[in-house]
Amino acid sequence: MEPDPRRDLVLTATTLKALTHPLRPRILSALRLHGPATASRLAEHLGVNTGATSYHVRQLAEAGFVVEATEMGNARDRWWRAAHARTYFDTHDADSETSAAYLSAVAAGYADSAQRAIAEIATLPPEWEDAGTFSNFTLRLTPDEAARLITELTTLIRGYRPHQGTTDAPEDARPVSVNLEVFRAPGMPAE
Repeated sequence: MEPDPRRDLVLTATTLKALTHPLRPRILSALRLHGPATASRLAEHLGVNTGATSYHVRQLAEAGFVVEATEMGNARDRWWRAAHARTYFDTHDADSETSAAYLSAVAAGYADSAQRAIAEIATLPPEWEDAGTFSNFTLRLTPDEAARLITELTTLIRGYRPHQGTTDAPEDARPVSVNLEVFRAPGMPAE
């Protein structure tokens, strides 16, 4: 599935730089998952101070990642929402240092989300106890096989109902996080 320009943002070298701070992808993710929020609400949700959150929300707004939700709040509280449903990134479109900074910020967000999910396992209803996994599979693949694996898994995932824009979800459907990471095992010899 190709990005939809009405809902999705394809990162460029310029826009990518706005997401290299570790807090910014977390803010954007929280707005996408939970909907509009003030900087104070985001700070509370993310466990960071309000001043830092407010600064980074403004930086995201300048870069076009978030927009003010003018229909919410009052003159004292500024509410923000994600400007796009999804973000697409191609590592070929940016220098390696910026790409690494962005991917590190994304990985930090994944780790934080995983830690919070683990902390909530004991509070899950019985039907959700076996509906998640933290699995790791190490495979021996060629670059072409790894690319094919990504395509096949992405196609499978996109066959399911997205969190945003869904009106036909069953009553018991809840947001589920699926992180796809395929990378050459670090620390292995080149040959």
